[in-house]
Amino acid sequence: MAALYQEFCVDLMNTYLSVSTHNLNRVMRVLTLVTAIFLPLTLIAGIYGMNFDNIPELHWPYGYFIALGLMATVTGSLVILFKKIKWL
Repeated sequence: MAALYQEFCVDLMNTYLSVSTHNLNRVMRVLTLVTAIFLPLTLIAGIYGMNFDNIPELHWPYGYFIALGLMATVTGSLVILFKKIKWL
């Protein structure tokens, strides 16, 4: 009887660990998606935030809006991609 209870407890512990691992994997997937979406935006903002005058888009009247449009396009593309592969 003790061996039966021991096996039952081991099975319960394995089930609990499996559920905990599954929840942790879901949280890590969400954090990875957020990172994957914001990484290109950070790169674009970092390049355009530098103090040099050699970027031709800085002197265009619509350069700011082009940079924002590029950021929106990258973000939208990643969100659509992640929804298509059912990660979101």
